[in-house]
This record gives sequence, structure tokens and C-alpha cells, in this order.
Amino acid sequence: MAIILFNKPFDVLSQFTDLKSPSPRATLSDYIDVPAVYPAGRLDRDSEGLMVLTDDGRLQARLTQPRSKTPKTYWAQVEGTPTPEQLDALRAGVTLKDGPTRPAKVEVFEPEIWPRVPPIRVRKSIPDTWIKLTITEGRNRQVRRMTAHVGLPCLRLVRHSVGDWTVDGLEIGAWRHA
Repeated sequence: MAIILFNKPFDVLSQFTDLKSPSPRATLSDYIDVPAVYPAGRLDRDSEGLMVLTDDGRLQARLTQPRSKTPKTYWAQVEGTPTPEQLDALRAGVTLKDGPTRPAKVEVFEPEIWPRVPPIRVRKSIPDTWIKLTITEGRNRQVRRMTAHVGLPCLRLVRHSVGDWTVDGLEIGAWRHA
């Protein structure tokens, strides 16, 4: 069984080919040359961080199926300073257009993180804050939609961990066997 941990850079598709764009976009194949492994879940092109790739279909299903409740931790740089009410709303779970989310673990923190290329937009009059969110589902753009729902637009999103695997010690654009 092969398990690969990859620190996906910003603006890279979480698939091996790009069939939709007339001009080529960066894909996993620009970074990983290991046959017969597939992503266990997706990470949006405008998000960064840990991706798990495997050749084991059972593991892939366990990591991605909501019923397995695999924890995924994200570091979200949000616009503004979160209030206790906003953080409590995320902790309780919010109702999005596709239904209520499960409660999330949430805390404000200051990560040690690589610089993003290109950098996020910065507004002098509006502060930004990092929050750590752990969720047990993985809907399309879920963390971004959750933070926006409580009035905290997401400026940068990094997946730090999936289950027990983390991106710690893994340079941006690098991968290793788990």
C-alpha cells in the first residue's frame, strides 16, 4: 500500500490532468511522479496544504466519506477579528445552503507558515486573524463557506492535517511517503 503526503501549493489543481482549460494549469503531475496513486479528497486550487494520495481504495473511502468522521484541520486566515459569538457559531455548526454542518473545533492562533505566492491582499484598515478549524466532513469549499457565513471572509486556507497525518516538516510543493 502506498501513502503519499503532499504539501500542495496555491494555484495547483488537486488532480493529475487538466482537461478543462485551453491553457495548461499546474496539476499534481507537475510534482508527483508515482504511478497508480490517487488523491483521497480534494483541495481547492486556491487552497494550500496537506493532500493524502494512496493506491488503497478502502483508505481513500475512509478518509473522504463523511460517515467515517475523519478529522481534518485547517488554518484559515480570515478578514477581521473574530468575536466570541462568531467562534461559538462555528463550534456549534452553521446552516449552509446545503444543510447544517457538524460542530467544528475552533481556536484563534498564530501559525508558523511559509509565505504564499502570490501574497494575499492586505487592507490597512481591516485586520486579519488566523483561526484553526477542525471539521469531520468535507463539503465543497466548506471551511470558506462556514467562515463567510459568520462574517469572516477567508483570505487564505491551508489544510494542516488529515487524521493523524500533518504537513509539519514538509516544504511547499514537496511530498514524502507516509
